[in-house]
Amino acid sequence: MEQDTKPSNNEVHAANTTEVQEPVNTGTPDSGTIQPEKKKKSETKEWIKAIVVALLLVVVIRWFLFEPFIVDGPSMQPNFHTGERVIVNKILYDIRTPQPGEVVVLKVPSQNRDFIKRVIAVAGDTVKVEGDKVTVNGKEISEPYIQAALDKAHAQGSDYNINNFPTENFPDGTVPAGHVFVMGDNRSNSQDSRMIGYIPLGDIIGRADVIFWPFSDAKWVEQ
Repeated sequence: MEQDTKPSNNEVHAANTTEVQEPVNTGTPDSGTIQPEKKKKSETKEWIKAIVVALLLVVVIRWFLFEPFIVDGPSMQPNFHTGERVIVNKILYDIRTPQPGEVVVLKVPSQNRDFIKRVIAVAGDTVKVEGDKVTVNGKEISEPYIQAALDKAHAQGSDYNINNFPTENFPDGTVPAGHVFVMGDNRSNSQDSRMIGYIPLGDIIGRADVIFWPFSDAKWVEQ
């Protein structure tokens, strides 16, 4: 009698189990199935960190180092025009004081607004403005930033400036300690130190360094 080769039920179960058994994922590096998920999470965290750092840098730069301002009014023509955007360096004057020729943005508390003007003289200087002749400590200063406007006015037989200094309100002409004397480049159409007086250093927001908008006007500010 031939031996029955039909496996027992237990044998059949074992055989079937063996046939359909798949490799078990243990999560080890050899399996290769868990690592991409971990990598994806790691990349997401890095992106979040980068965005947070970028936002912090924007806040620091915006509030403590540089700030954009919009020019409003004709007082700094021909070098600045209404609607232009300028970048103001707010940290520079924490390192040193403003220098003659620099363009500054300043607060005017009495008018509750900001002005953009050019520094003409600093503490201890004596200023005199007679027509287009500006003298500091008795010496006429050179102003290349408005030379073309001066030449044009003179060619037409007139002065570029009609507002002189000292005035009845400011008869001394000597800039006190902790202050500067400023004027607009558009000398006949500028409300500046000739009218509002000497500017305290604490009211100066910073130096205008760059015109960045519109792109057609983009340039470094001539100081």
